[in-house]
Amino acid sequence: VPLAVLIGIPLYMNAVGMIPILQVLTEKGVAMGTALAFMMAVIGLSVPEMIILRKVLKIRLLVIFAGILFVAITITGIIFNMILG
Repeated sequence: VPLAVLIGIPLYMNAVGMIPILQVLTEKGVAMGTALAFMMAVIGLSVPEMIILRKVLKIRLLVIFAGILFVAITITGIIFNMILG
């Protein structure tokens, strides 16, 4: 799950564009929690998103925000994997 989050960070896509990618990932055997974590990272932790937020947040706050999001997305993915098997 953490690797899926890290892979998703440099990408940028909207939520609707992620649906076909998630479908392919889950059909290829990726666990639902891992696919969900990847989707959330692409949407919420992407580099363009951080560039936009940099205009309103100081670097320290941006790092804290990204760290909290990374941990929360990772935990969410792990929990979904445990629940869904």
